[in-house]
Amino acid sequence: MSKRTSLSGSNLRSRSTSLRREFEEKLAALVEMPSVSMDPTRRADVERVALEACALLRELGAQAECIKTAGLPLVLGRLVQDPTFPTVTIYNHLDVQPAEADGWRTPPFKLVRDGDTWRGRGTTDDKGPALAALFGARLALQDGVRLNFQFLWETEEEIGSPSFQTALRELAKGEKQRAPLRTDSILVSDTQWPQSGRPAIPYGLRGLLGFCVRLQTGDRDVHSGTTGGAARNPLGELCALITSCYDARTGRVKIPGFYHGVRRPSVAERRRLANAGFTRRRFELAHGLSSVRFFDDTSLRQAIMTAPTFEVHGMTGGYSGAGIKTIVPHLAEAKLSCRLVPDQTPARVFRLIRHFVRQHCRDAEVIHEASLSPYLVDPSGPHLEAAQQAMFEAFGRRPALTREGGSIGAVVTMDRVLRAPVVLLGLSLPEHGYHAINENFDWGQAGRGMEMFCRYFHKLADLPRRS
Repeated sequence: MSKRTSLSGSNLRSRSTSLRREFEEKLAALVEMPSVSMDPTRRADVERVALEACALLRELGAQAECIKTAGLPLVLGRLVQDPTFPTVTIYNHLDVQPAEADGWRTPPFKLVRDGDTWRGRGTTDDKGPALAALFGARLALQDGVRLNFQFLWETEEEIGSPSFQTALRELAKGEKQRAPLRTDSILVSDTQWPQSGRPAIPYGLRGLLGFCVRLQTGDRDVHSGTTGGAARNPLGELCALITSCYDARTGRVKIPGFYHGVRRPSVAERRRLANAGFTRRRFELAHGLSSVRFFDDTSLRQAIMTAPTFEVHGMTGGYSGAGIKTIVPHLAEAKLSCRLVPDQTPARVFRLIRHFVRQHCRDAEVIHEASLSPYLVDPSGPHLEAAQQAMFEAFGRRPALTREGGSIGAVVTMDRVLRAPVVLLGLSLPEHGYHAINENFDWGQAGRGMEMFCRYFHKLADLPRRS
């Protein structure tokens, strides 16, 4: 059995508090490496953050290496105390979204302390939670927990994990003179609570289909006086096409067959999701929204947890400088995506969209960018129960079981390749600003998070091993 004497609330709280300064120093080192995976000019920074991650894992006592992939590196850490102990694999990502200085109150790639809050890109998505899980493992190891640890820290999550599946399959087979990667369970600390003070554990994630629609009607911009009325306007045509695709006021998608296969939540599941305490007012405040599409809490909750979407992220083309330049553009592009739910498949939805676009604008080009499948599991079993109990002991409230609107492609891949229970045990809050300006994380979530992970690891050690 794992040691239990050090797991009293006050003792564990004191031990985690003593790590606060070290946690902040390590978080600063990670945040100040601008590991933007979608920016080719930042490749060296991504590789630096992977090397720093290896150093952190070696400090823990793990064997660590940066694994080369077809794209950006994957960090693998292994700490085997005893082959007879069960193994938990901890997944996080260390790449981040881009962050221009405009709109930020502090420099995005410098960790700035503001009381109990840390500001900077990557603090909550996902460098802060990654460190909290690492420190939780450290606390558990100090207790003599009878558990082996594996760490998978990715650097391509923000661009859809294009190299992760191939790399993980090679690791699972034990290629390139490595022992095959095996695990009894998987922990992912890259999810959000629905609101501050309301712990939550998701058992589902939406999938993602990212694509662009490009339309070119000439070889250069032309004068709107001499050609206007006769020349086609690709910006205008793409606006009309998007209006044909969905109702921007309600979010309802108009593409025939789009909702085919969407699995409706059962009555029991709707009751379970309602237990999250989700409200429109808190949602608006947390995300800085002045209004939303739905006035009632139920419709809003369903829209982000159990329904698919069609979103317009941006349009390019024409003139965007000061004043008005009276031209007709020759080229325009719309950047679009859909969040998908069970049982939609990205490939089928993409075919539907491409066919629809060709019917309405024959010479438009539809370019596939990324696909991630939705994820949904039965919210029961010993691992999820252990996670619920650990979260309750650390945060003082029984967590809600939810479905999250975001996507994590690596979760689906690990589920398929490693065939082990996946638990989504995150710490981020809506007001922390995933993908937004002024991203932040706070000590309250980090410190209690360390406690939660430590408690969870002890509970895992006492579960029967998988056959």
